[in-house]
Amino acid sequence: MRKVTAVFDIGKTNKKFFLFDSNYKEIYKEYTKFEEIKDEDDFPTENLAELQKWLKNLFNEILSTEKYDIQAINFSTYGASFVHLDKKGNILTPLYNYLKPLPEKTITDYYNLHGDPPNIATETGSPPAEMLNSGMQLFWLKTTKPEIFNKIRYSLHFPQYLSFLFTGIPLAEFTSIGCHTSLWDYTTNNYHQWVTNERIDEKFPFLVPTNTAIKMNYSGKNILVGTGIHDSSSALIPYLLGEKKPFVLISTGTWSITLNPFNSEPITKNDIENNCLSYLRMDGKPVRATRFFMGNEYKIQVKKLCQYFDKDESYHHHIKFNSNLYLKLKLYNHHHFRFQEIKLQVNNRPEETNLSVFNSFEEAYHQLMIELVEIQVHTTNLAIGNSDIKKIYIDGGFSENEIFVKLIALKFKKYKVRTTRSPLGSALGAAMVISDQTLDSRFLKDNYQVKKLKPPVLQQLSE
Repeated sequence: MRKVTAVFDIGKTNKKFFLFDSNYKEIYKEYTKFEEIKDEDDFPTENLAELQKWLKNLFNEILSTEKYDIQAINFSTYGASFVHLDKKGNILTPLYNYLKPLPEKTITDYYNLHGDPPNIATETGSPPAEMLNSGMQLFWLKTTKPEIFNKIRYSLHFPQYLSFLFTGIPLAEFTSIGCHTSLWDYTTNNYHQWVTNERIDEKFPFLVPTNTAIKMNYSGKNILVGTGIHDSSSALIPYLLGEKKPFVLISTGTWSITLNPFNSEPITKNDIENNCLSYLRMDGKPVRATRFFMGNEYKIQVKKLCQYFDKDESYHHHIKFNSNLYLKLKLYNHHHFRFQEIKLQVNNRPEETNLSVFNSFEEAYHQLMIELVEIQVHTTNLAIGNSDIKKIYIDGGFSENEIFVKLIALKFKKYKVRTTRSPLGSALGAAMVISDQTLDSRFLKDNYQVKKLKPPVLQQLSE
């Protein structure tokens, strides 16, 4: 039987299961999706019961085969989500969606009690973002649903809950506690004072490094069970282990997140206003990061372009970088798009989007990418700060967008810019966390389809 590491990689849409061999090669995968259910306020949320059933059934099925010898299992999931358990381990609430709005009174009461937003945000490295600051969920439960809050024995972040399903041992770990939760004070390297004042820290189990694993006898087999890891932090791990020189990672998708594990500068109020934040690495060290809702905004704007120019919804996938169009648009240097979901506004933006100024879908699309990249450059420079960065890696969906990557290469000429392709990013990181193996110097090149990016030659073409 082949010795393997199993990983459940749980996104908001796709639920994935992987088996990796000792060289971190994927040898088995399975994907599924579940329809969301509604919480008590009719807000969409994760179908936790169906997810649990799928996790256990699939793992038991793989375990019972004679093909694989599972040595370890770990879990990577999205962050800012709690599962609240009573003293018997029963689930007390839905897995509240991090996009669920908080009552205005909850937010007002929180800041009246614990200080002004900029101060708390800089100390916790967490721009105010309602439920995305998962600590706010506990404050909301305590102040609006005290009968539930008082029953909570443990509040486990989502990755740690999945680990708990297999071990029965509740734990907390750095990457989940330190991902824009408003729980961790980066100035004292401990839970923030507001957390202890509210006695919320009493709801958290023992805090351990992310590479902690528990040796379990599961169905008669000795298996190492990891504590779970926040997916953005997990995606960073193969780069940290495989790249020796300082770098930043631009991880693109619904959110575009720039992660810089080589910058420990304190977050300032100006940084917070520009959506700069801090994460915790698996060893508890800070990672400076920036984020904006690029992929979500892109989806909204491209849909409008397709409708206006009467194009098929997949038309944008085939657009190549056009030097002529780029130079023409940069000559005028106007902003034409009013973004709906990107709260961070770089320079002046129009009140409304006016697509009538464009002669074609291609022209409008180039302008859209120019304006999105402008924000990407701004946020990435904030993440870089004063650190001595040599390389920029781009992964995720936009690494395959020719206009996006060429404009990034153009704007960051003094760095080595590389695109990578790996649908396994966060799952692979979760597998590596519970392994003692080191990576050889060619791991990224051999497994991540690393491509060098050169800035485009901007030569005016004839009409």
